[in-house]
Amino acid sequence: MKIIEGNVTSPKGFSAAGIHCGLKKEKKDMAVIVSNSLCSAAGCFTTNVVKAAPVLYDMETVKNPIKAVVVNSGNANACTGEQGLIDAAHTADVLAELAGCEGKNVLVASTGVIGVNLPMDILTKGVKDCYAELGSDFESGENAAAAIMTTDTFAKKICCEINIGGKTVTLAGMSKGSGMINPNMATMLCFITTDAKISSEVLQKALSAAVVDSFNMISVDGDMSTNDTVIALANGLAENEEIKADTKEYDSFFEALFYINKTLAVMCAKDGEGATKLIEAHVYNAPTKNDARLLARSIVSSNLFKAAIFGSDANWGRALCAMGYSGGKFEPMKVSLSFVSDNGSILVMDKGRPIVFDEDLAKKILSEDKIIVDVDVAEGSAEATAWGCDLTYDYVKINGDYRS
Repeated sequence: MKIIEGNVTSPKGFSAAGIHCGLKKEKKDMAVIVSNSLCSAAGCFTTNVVKAAPVLYDMETVKNPIKAVVVNSGNANACTGEQGLIDAAHTADVLAELAGCEGKNVLVASTGVIGVNLPMDILTKGVKDCYAELGSDFESGENAAAAIMTTDTFAKKICCEINIGGKTVTLAGMSKGSGMINPNMATMLCFITTDAKISSEVLQKALSAAVVDSFNMISVDGDMSTNDTVIALANGLAENEEIKADTKEYDSFFEALFYINKTLAVMCAKDGEGATKLIEAHVYNAPTKNDARLLARSIVSSNLFKAAIFGSDANWGRALCAMGYSGGKFEPMKVSLSFVSDNGSILVMDKGRPIVFDEDLAKKILSEDKIIVDVDVAEGSAEATAWGCDLTYDYVKINGDYRS
């Protein structure tokens, strides 16, 4: 796998655009991605019972060949009743007419304020204006990545190449996500493009597996969104032999797809609303993989622990406490826990026993912008990693007036 500078327009046959259409006051708020040909498609969506209209629309539509995606920020089209579903379908129809396909070949995504109907006059004009800016160049992909942002502080995108049967296959992705993020998907949108030749069934298998240890292992604030969506589109223009499940070609493709998902997921955790530090919880020697996931996710989801990390306070008991209510199996008397950063590492609990440690060194370690919580459960061989961020005063400020 080769990491390259690129974005969603880098795979063959994809174009994109991002503009300001008026849903937000000034920043870009409308993006489109269009393939030259119909794509195999796959999707993973929020597990929240309250699902936004675009999610409900896409859960059915993604079963069809897909040619285009339209994304708006500034309005989530969530909790908007039957009208929300009508508006989502109409948005797809507007782009379909421009792209030369049917509405069933277009996916729709939204992010922003919940409980407000879309201003369809602005949105419809926005789709047309955005399509007019469509391009396959690097800048067009950058504009699309910027247009899906809400409280994000930077655009999130990644690109890589792999070799499949002598053919160069490119995968790229862009995502947004900063707040309302909790495991089992979060207020995040992610769009992955690839020119690989792969069926929808095999692509779905790969995407569903990749999401488990990437987007399902991040947490910013413990709130699960109504709009979480990860979409993967494969148009086959790399002209490789079709990738089949359970082959070495599939393994190579999955490795790259997982890298795309994981990289974007970590970017979302790092860019948590008001965050100053990325927290990585690595749990190993757990009884099962599921236990390891539950334990790691609980650590990065604990508001008490996140607040301690913000203050560079080595209050490791909060991490152990979070493990205790996670549902994961472990024996507290066997656990060893360390804090690690670029400033060094410090053991604070050894096989269930608290360690008298150097508080100044601990504070120095926790003052870095990436903190690793290293947890040895000593009860098996399974491991998992989760990512989160610290909880700061600015998180409250951002969410105190998000709507107004």
